[in-house]
Amino acid sequence: MRVVIGEDSALFREGLARLLADAGHEVVAKAPDADTLVAAVDETMPDVAVIDIRMPPDRTDDGARAARDLRARHDDLGILLLSQHVETRHSVDLVSTGGFGYLLKDRVLDVDDFLEALDRVANGGSALDPEVVAQLVGSNSNHSALVHLTAREREVLGLMAEGRTNAGIARRLYLSERTVETHVASILSKLDLPSGDEHHRRVLAVIAYLRHAAQV
Repeated sequence: MRVVIGEDSALFREGLARLLADAGHEVVAKAPDADTLVAAVDETMPDVAVIDIRMPPDRTDDGARAARDLRARHDDLGILLLSQHVETRHSVDLVSTGGFGYLLKDRVLDVDDFLEALDRVANGGSALDPEVVAQLVGSNSNHSALVHLTAREREVLGLMAEGRTNAGIARRLYLSERTVETHVASILSKLDLPSGDEHHRRVLAVIAYLRHAAQV
């Protein structure tokens, strides 16, 4: 796939570019700040942009704001945000659009998982870091619907939000796929969310619900 990298740390930016090139992907541009990133995406039209949330010029949430701008202009662009620490505000805004991922930078060190997440995002799916999911779910743990979930259903919900398939959840929790399907159906029923045919639609529905819960 064709990738643009937005990252102000030269060391991390070049390391990420090398990792992607070694995996067979084409890095078409590397940007050290948000403005250069937006221009690079407009010019090269990549499949996915990997973006650090905190970038110049302000070094606050410039990368995340650039991601929102790019999504408005290129609705088929995959966007993978990276961050040193969990910052959920922009993740819950962007994830409902599909083709979105949010990982902590340490997750890049697990190369196989990182590349799998990047592939999901480039193909219109979702990939959320487990720590991001834990904070989203934990911050809404007292919501009237979430309190009805069992401990096991919360585990399954977290893995759903990470972007994992039923088979992936089954492997992680040492359950049968049939059991996972039962848990998923129960979760969607308790949250009053319709079950969809496509995996990423299910993930987006769950996170959209969490976004709504965080705002009430």
